[in-house]
Amino acid sequence: MLIKNAAVTDAQGTKTADILIKKGLIAKVEPNITADGEEIIDATNLAALPAFIDLHTHFRTPGFEYKEDIESGSKAAARGGYTFVNCMANTKPVCSSAAIAQSVMDEAKRVNLCGVNQVVSITKDFDGKTVSHLTALPKNIRVISEDGKGVQSNYVMWQAMKIAAEKNLIVMSHAEDMDISPYDYRLAENIETARNIFLAEYTGARLHMCHVSTKEALQSVLDAKKRGVKVTSEVTPHHIWFADTPYRVNPPIRTAADVEYLINAMKNGEVEAIATDHAPHSPEDKANGAPGMVGLETAFSICYTKLCVQNKMPLETLSKMMSRGGAEVLGLNKGLIKEGFDGDITLVDLNESYTVNPDDFAGKSHNTPYAGETLTGKVKMTIKAGKLTYMEEKQC
Repeated sequence: MLIKNAAVTDAQGTKTADILIKKGLIAKVEPNITADGEEIIDATNLAALPAFIDLHTHFRTPGFEYKEDIESGSKAAARGGYTFVNCMANTKPVCSSAAIAQSVMDEAKRVNLCGVNQVVSITKDFDGKTVSHLTALPKNIRVISEDGKGVQSNYVMWQAMKIAAEKNLIVMSHAEDMDISPYDYRLAENIETARNIFLAEYTGARLHMCHVSTKEALQSVLDAKKRGVKVTSEVTPHHIWFADTPYRVNPPIRTAADVEYLINAMKNGEVEAIATDHAPHSPEDKANGAPGMVGLETAFSICYTKLCVQNKMPLETLSKMMSRGGAEVLGLNKGLIKEGFDGDITLVDLNESYTVNPDDFAGKSHNTPYAGETLTGKVKMTIKAGKLTYMEEKQC
């Protein structure tokens, strides 16, 4: 594939160039590349970004396919400009084994629209106490998480982190002290964040803090990094777009002061990744109080509008958090438009505005608070390993 006349932007800068992709990898990035039998895409007036990577996704397979499945989730990801996602373990059955994880990843390969890494639960079947299954995990299992609940026992989390340090696993933390969260969810996140940081510092484990939403929690992460703790963080689009609203998510939407603190830290390059926490639900489940929203198909537009248009963040900084940062956390050869990197590209129109209509979503679920919002910056095409996985209809 040859992409012509693009405004090429990644974490390292912006330039006008052509992009040649051969055998799934970027072969050249320079002006005026001559076509030699390649499929040609004219990207005049479009920005070419490294395709997005989501560290925090729920595709609901196995067990909750009525909300989302690998194919519908992959289509949603592709429409949102994503070519790789990291799927959480709160499925049915809980993903507590390499066999279940591999079955999810194999199905994603069959669908072949979006790469998937499947996370394994920290405790077996989310029982809150058993971590012996972690010792048998093969090397292709890279991440463990108790997302949706968090590990409540200090001792159990300490044991899990010791194993993670020995096996070089990434521990992704949903920070919530569930004894406290019914009374004060802010305190619940802040306490669990501090605890997990101290355990990571003690054990030497690699820790990634999911959906950080309070200024105190993020400050704990930043202070820990200064001490040399191996900790990274992600922020969701909805935790920077909304403030003081009751839409049910976990952790909750926070205050305007939290939003300001998160955005400033992101502008300063102190947050590694933007992650959607894409959480599909049926209308019935959502009406019954299920927390979460879908996010893959709106993430870029929300972040570009809020961060770049409204808060004057350079596009290069946004690209780093949506692409390269997640790739570095997971150890992927992605996230830069540079010779030798995976040929995963998202083409966007930075000037187009549109109104969010959930009926247009490619995913099965439409639980979004963004319906009716007017956003700037629209994904036009997504390319994975040199092959189109999504093209907006009017571009066809």
